[in-house]
Amino acid sequence: MHCNTLQHTATHCNMLQHAATQCSTLQHNATCCNTLQHTATYCRILQHAATHCNTLHHTAPQCNMLQYTATHCNTLQHTAKHCNTLQHTAARCNTMQHTSAQCSTMQHTATCCKTMHHTEAHCNTLQHTAAHCNTMQHTVTHFSTM
Repeated sequence: MHCNTLQHTATHCNMLQHAATQCSTLQHNATCCNTLQHTATYCRILQHAATHCNTLHHTAPQCNMLQYTATHCNTLQHTAKHCNTLQHTAARCNTMQHTSAQCSTMQHTATCCKTMHHTEAHCNTLQHTAAHCNTMQHTVTHFSTM
């Protein structure tokens, strides 16, 4: 019976060794599974990052176009301000030219007025001289008849 107990114990020991080997295999498989889960999670993160990168890569040309358009718009705004300044300057120049023309007309009128005033004074002198001449003729005629 001692032999049977030893055989039974040996069988039991073999079973325990087999169970221990299975347990080690299961632990190894569990470790591999955890590693694979971790890798899968990391892979999903990388896929998400790749999708995000693709989106950015797709968006980049559009962003560049928007930056170009913004720059063009700023240039147009600057040009519009410059144009408004030039229009204001042109309007002011036209006003000054109009004022200059009016001034020239007024100077011409003043010159004409001076000339007319001089002519009027000359005319008055001539009338006075003519009146004096008439008086002298009248006087001469009066003395001749005497």
